[in-house]
Amino acid sequence: MKKGQEFIVTIEDVDFPNKGITHAEDKKIIVKNTLPGQKLHVRIVKKKGSKIVGRVLETLEEAPDQIPSQCIHFPDCGGCAYQHYPYDKQLELKEKQLRKILKAAGVEGDTFEGVHPSPKQTAYRNKMEFTFGDQERDGPLTIGMHERGRFYEIVPVTNCQIVDEDYRMILSATQEFFRNNETPFYHRRGHQGILRYLVVRRAEFTKEIMVNLVTSTQGAVDTEGYLAMLKSLPLAQTLVGVLHTENDTLGDVVIPEKVNLLYGRDYLVEKLLGLTFKIGAFSFFQTNSAGAEVLYNTVREYVGNVDDQIVFDLFSGTGTIGQLMASTAKEVYGIELVEEAVEAAKINADKNSLTNCHFIAGDVFEKVDELSERGITPDVIILDPPRMGVLEKTLEKIIDFNAPRIVYVSCKASSLVENLKQLQAAGYVIEKTTAVDMFAATPHLETIVQLVRNCKGCSDLK
Repeated sequence: MKKGQEFIVTIEDVDFPNKGITHAEDKKIIVKNTLPGQKLHVRIVKKKGSKIVGRVLETLEEAPDQIPSQCIHFPDCGGCAYQHYPYDKQLELKEKQLRKILKAAGVEGDTFEGVHPSPKQTAYRNKMEFTFGDQERDGPLTIGMHERGRFYEIVPVTNCQIVDEDYRMILSATQEFFRNNETPFYHRRGHQGILRYLVVRRAEFTKEIMVNLVTSTQGAVDTEGYLAMLKSLPLAQTLVGVLHTENDTLGDVVIPEKVNLLYGRDYLVEKLLGLTFKIGAFSFFQTNSAGAEVLYNTVREYVGNVDDQIVFDLFSGTGTIGQLMASTAKEVYGIELVEEAVEAAKINADKNSLTNCHFIAGDVFEKVDELSERGITPDVIILDPPRMGVLEKTLEKIIDFNAPRIVYVSCKASSLVENLKQLQAAGYVIEKTTAVDMFAATPHLETIVQLVRNCKGCSDLK
């Protein structure tokens, strides 16, 4: 098989994340952004060792369960993968992908309990980061999402289905305002221009919304006019804050080098499962609030009884999970690298009248040593690391606490399984596993794993 060859194939399976699998000439071919059962005309565009990648030239037959796209921007927009697939089929596909990853790593067994669906499949996002740019070279200013498979082209997504009408209104009004003002966008290739990102956050249950305009410092921005325009919009939710963040870094990421508060406050207040949480402009918080309640209820179930026990909440973010444990736990110790998140966690604990929560800013690798030196040992450890998972050396220190129970919450199964193999090698046994779909129309899942120390009497600790 050579690069440039063309084949008629049928997609046999789809691996995470959205990589269709087929075969030709007894060779495995990966065709991204496809569905099981699609018959396609493909061309081989990459061949490196055993990895062969094909690109779709023409769809000859749709997948058996395929439906018309639920979003007019699909598939040009790279934000979603399954707008053309029924939700029950999305869940089946995701569960199959997760089971395959777990089984390949030798960590599945008979522990998997299925996938919890998202309570909302549309308008569920509580945070979106939109990019300024153009859809074609020298075209009109556009604000939206990156075009699928492209870096520079931006697709306007003024009818995006995973956000609500307030988002769509803010997006359209922002694009019109800066088009009329002829404010140039920041060119990621030449590093010139002004407008970079628009970050919108909202609170599902308190109905608050916050806007953060991110620009370079290469020119003036009419922030007064922009604020007046935002305040005039007939939003269904309450606009509680407008920020202007100055960011001159070269990377394609929001870095808050200087944050100017234009209106209101720089945080939202959200309520989940009876508790109140302050969410800063740059703090991590689950992007699906209704789904977060399902996730955190499941975590509480997997943690089990913590009456008069010590809980470690590692990679704790704004302390959501730890505070949900605090009502019955003896003490909760949360460790988080992002200082803003830790300060928010402390404020949240105070708002919720939780005096047994202790949140520590710093690297888990270093801060667990301080807890150990103080003679503080956990009865249960909750791990909720970023996508890369827990570094091997850090996990070694966590294992050294010899906690009877560990509950691992993961947003990336491939990094999860590497950590699970290390935990199993250290004597932990996987009791049960489940997942929560927090990201409808995308390939992603949150996975929750309950592990117990393999020792006499451990069954009594469940």
